[in-house]
Amino acid sequence: MKKYQCTICGYIYDPAAGDPDQGVEPGTAFEDLPDDWTCPDCGAEKEMFEET
Repeated sequence: MKKYQCTICGYIYDPAAGDPDQGVEPGTAFEDLPDDWTCPDCGAEKEMFEET
């Protein structure tokens, strides 16, 4: 699965790790994140992420 990086703060979403603090299970592809998911570091919305 592809990783995505926040263009504001540099946080990298790794699907293998998920985002347990926001209820996202490991193995969740970026495309499958909820529409209201935001960057855990800076709060940026999904459209602020780019594929790495």
